[in-house]
Amino acid sequence: MDDPLEDSGAGAGAGDRRVIFGKYEMGRLLGQGMFAKVYYARDLVTSEGVAVKVIKTEQVRKEGLMEQITREISVMRLVRHRNVVQLTEVMATKTKIFLVMEYVRGGELFAKVAKGRLKEDLARKYFQQLISAIDYCHSRGVSHRDLKPENLLLDENEDLKVSDFGLSALPEQLRNDGMLHTQCGTPAYVAPEVLRKKGYDGATADIWSCGVILYVLLAGCLPFREDNVMHMYKKIFKAEYEFPPWFSADARRLISKLLMVNPSQRFTIPAIKQNPWFSKGLETPIAINELDHRDENKPESEKFSVKRSKSSPPFYNAFEFISSMSTGFDLSGMFETSRKSGSLFTSKFGAPIIMNKLESVAKKLNLKISFSNQNEYKLKMQGVSEGRKGKLSVTAEVFEVAPEVAVVELSKAAGDTLEYKKLCEEYIRPGLQEIVWSWQGEDSNR
Repeated sequence: MDDPLEDSGAGAGAGDRRVIFGKYEMGRLLGQGMFAKVYYARDLVTSEGVAVKVIKTEQVRKEGLMEQITREISVMRLVRHRNVVQLTEVMATKTKIFLVMEYVRGGELFAKVAKGRLKEDLARKYFQQLISAIDYCHSRGVSHRDLKPENLLLDENEDLKVSDFGLSALPEQLRNDGMLHTQCGTPAYVAPEVLRKKGYDGATADIWSCGVILYVLLAGCLPFREDNVMHMYKKIFKAEYEFPPWFSADARRLISKLLMVNPSQRFTIPAIKQNPWFSKGLETPIAINELDHRDENKPESEKFSVKRSKSSPPFYNAFEFISSMSTGFDLSGMFETSRKSGSLFTSKFGAPIIMNKLESVAKKLNLKISFSNQNEYKLKMQGVSEGRKGKLSVTAEVFEVAPEVAVVELSKAAGDTLEYKKLCEEYIRPGLQEIVWSWQGEDSNR
């Protein structure tokens, strides 16, 4: 087996076991691309299966694709939906980046379609789940831009999971005209406005791809089939295709509205949801962060009495986290701006719990507390007495890195540096001990 630990410095377990960061036992190769390989792995704590995407940083850097990788991580953090493959953890060494993701056992939807067309009810179920996931992505400002059956996975319950956000786009990629301009995706599934190399709306282009996918599910073949790519493009530009005789009238009407050459005439997601063919037997999936969690998943709530906020703390760039929390290497060159260095620690507690504990410590130290108007997960703790350089003021801010992992950044806002270090080392740090997973530079493996 190709060794994911080769030159990685991630560390291995005893015997023949390949273990990364003391947390995941690596298994068979699931798939690979030009710069990354995906392995099956086992969580050593829970024994659950996960998928680990191993990315070679040197190759990605050479090709200028680091921005694409950081965007993929940011997008996967944003789209917490049960019909989207979930990112659970990001780790790195000097040579590799490890994305730990939900393992989806059922394989690609493409494999099922390759055996022949699907029954209408089953195709409808998958299409409903696809639209639910894409609707949620669009609500978060994310356009997928590479929707196709190969990027749609099936879990053990035969439910659909959207994967591979490597070509996805966020609002900051829009140009001054409010449009996207990068030509990308798989030609047979790409909207005509994308192929024309003009500005396009990513969400509307995704709808076209969904239309092609629905056709493929019901027909077992592509609507635009040509060995010559340019001939295929000509058909796409004219939306020139034929319906097989077994397509129902309602299915034909829906696909016709999805495969409209003019983006302004194409069905929107609200229109899709009102369509009779689509709405038949509809079960509405909900976002993961809207699900009710069982009490046993939140033991910290028994320890601290805190009402959870409806909002979420800001996201701490995964590479900044890796750079600041890992010893022996620096990944700061991977992103445009680096966060100023400060006292950092990670925690497995939720942001409200952390804020509650910070307040408690500040009160014990007789520090004056004030909160940021823009961010409820940022507070300032100020001393009441004058120091060498005035009153000492410490800022604490909580960031999300991944589900159930938070980073807390402590920094001096005013006052003397030596007084700040003494306060942190002798009082704040011991006071926060029960919620801290790891301080900066310390071994966080359990």
